[in-house]
Amino acid sequence: MPTLRKPSLISSVTRGMAAGVAGTVVMTAFQKFVEMPLTGRKTSYAPADFAARILPIHTRTQQGRDQLNWVTHFGLGTMWGSAYGITAHAGLRGAKVVAVVFPVVYAGDVLLNTALGLYKPSTWTGQDWAVDIINKFVQAAATGILHDHVFRPDTAA
Repeated sequence: MPTLRKPSLISSVTRGMAAGVAGTVVMTAFQKFVEMPLTGRKTSYAPADFAARILPIHTRTQQGRDQLNWVTHFGLGTMWGSAYGITAHAGLRGAKVVAVVFPVVYAGDVLLNTALGLYKPSTWTGQDWAVDIINKFVQAAATGILHDHVFRPDTAA
């Protein structure tokens, strides 16, 4: 009879990263097909602006900015997924992980971007806050569901 063993931390982080990529796909679809048509919001270049601020990358064309935006968008989602994987490795699953990871990662995101001069949350409307929180919560929740049900953390020994 097989016994279940706890996956290694590396395995948990890797699964979290894969779930983070997939969760970012879900968030992006939600933004493009639900949120943006409802709010009329245009594409955000916050990921590209973040990358340009912290890395020696300076795009010269709109195509380059679009590409940087996509790469950074998915890179950040992958990092958020790794936080899910680390927390799941500690033994939490499902909504408990999202309840722990989302507020910490979201607050870090807002604080870091504010410190870099990229966000000005004191000027955001209620709709701005709602859009930002809901979109990123969709990513976090999708990452959790995908991690726990697709990128299964349990392995048979």
